[in-house]
Amino acid sequence: MSGEADLLRRLKALATDPAARGLADDVAVLPPHASQLVLTSDTLVEGVHFRPDDPADTVGWKLAAVNLSDLAAKGAVPVGCLLNHALTGDAGWDREFLDGLGRALNRFGLHLLGGDTVALPKGAPRVVSLTAIGGVPAGQPVPSRAGARQGDRLYVSGPVGDAGAGLALLNAGKTAPGELVRAYRVPQPHVTLGESVAPFAHAMMDVSDGLLIDARRMADASNCAVEISNVPLSDHYVKLHGNSIEARMEAATAGDDYVLLVALDGRREPPRGLIPVGAFSRGEGLSIRLDGKRVRVPDRLGYEHG
Repeated sequence: MSGEADLLRRLKALATDPAARGLADDVAVLPPHASQLVLTSDTLVEGVHFRPDDPADTVGWKLAAVNLSDLAAKGAVPVGCLLNHALTGDAGWDREFLDGLGRALNRFGLHLLGGDTVALPKGAPRVVSLTAIGGVPAGQPVPSRAGARQGDRLYVSGPVGDAGAGLALLNAGKTAPGELVRAYRVPQPHVTLGESVAPFAHAMMDVSDGLLIDARRMADASNCAVEISNVPLSDHYVKLHGNSIEARMEAATAGDDYVLLVALDGRREPPRGLIPVGAFSRGEGLSIRLDGKRVRVPDRLGYEHG
């Protein structure tokens, strides 16, 4: 059995939803939906978004997770996805990749509906892509990053910096603390929290490129200024790097956190699971005040393509 034939056999085992038509057709057919459909797509490239030595199952998990995080930031319930997979001739890697992808799809109820397979030239970096579809009840607003208002408070749904610290450990040839490495390799999208917060969020997105750069993006899109006054850290991060302003700024500019960034009315009591990190005001741009002291905004706010 060829590598592609084996891959298709394994994909068919994942594609159990009737809309997938058993992957025996060129299309998937979704039944009529009363909800609004939300679509997102992410591509992971070896050497850019994951390390060549990252276990293949974690790459599969991460591909699903980054798409699910985008759905979570819109309050969308996972519906289905399309996978584009580039074969490199390594059947073992493909099997493990699908194992990790399948675990994530099952964990969050995201059904594989179809996609495409292609072959890469020998030696080319791996490329995998997923398009995910979610549903939001008809009539419910779908929060964008552009809705924050003066007086809103800014929140995140978890600590930041763990994934960046985990990547730095791997780049230095270390694998401990394992919790930080796992945060980089196996991010956990906050789907349920996103669903509960979205109906009353003024703006929402996920932190994929770093707290500072994504907070500024939200502020810019909303024609507001934003001040960051807190950078929440995990115990594992603090144990390794401490809680200094420098350590917090390193965490705030790291990427791959995949926590939610939420703007709420400043008079509203935030739901459990959200941590305050700042506030919006009239004006423009980003400022930082930690421990009551103004902190210089760094030249590099986070990850940027190119």
